[in-house]
Amino acid sequence: MTQAVLLGGLFIGVLSALPIINLANCCCLWIVGGGAIAAYFAQQQPGPFGLMDGARVGFRAGVFGAVVWLLASTVVDVVVAPLQQSAADFMLRGATDIPPDVRSWLENIGNSASLPARMIVGFFFELFLAAPFGALGGLLGAAVFARPERGEGNTDEPVRTDHY
Repeated sequence: MTQAVLLGGLFIGVLSALPIINLANCCCLWIVGGGAIAAYFAQQQPGPFGLMDGARVGFRAGVFGAVVWLLASTVVDVVVAPLQQSAADFMLRGATDIPPDVRSWLENIGNSASLPARMIVGFFFELFLAAPFGALGGLLGAAVFARPERGEGNTDEPVRTDHY
């Protein structure tokens, strides 16, 4: 079950941190999907696996996904910051009629002094968003990927469709 949580959390954290790809997370797509992936892998283990188990696994994947997001987002921010700064410098050199507040924002776009504060706020936002939506994804994943139960009414015999 730990492996399922780690895989679901990696899915949530990495896809939520990548630029452009994270835009699909506007409806918590990656978070719900990561919870469902965690439930899928968890139900592959022997033993009973119900809807609440899926929600639990999805919740844990959401929490782990927030931690992965923090690490991945910090790396992406450090790598992308010079590119953002050069693009902002290019815009500032080419445009002379930029309002003063926009000019100030563009001049400070590559400033990494606010990185820790942005990461802390972003982590708690991701945590409080990923945990419940990961649980929802785990619940849906447990319902969709449920193993058929073996019992009296469930046999492996093929169903006859040719009725005379």
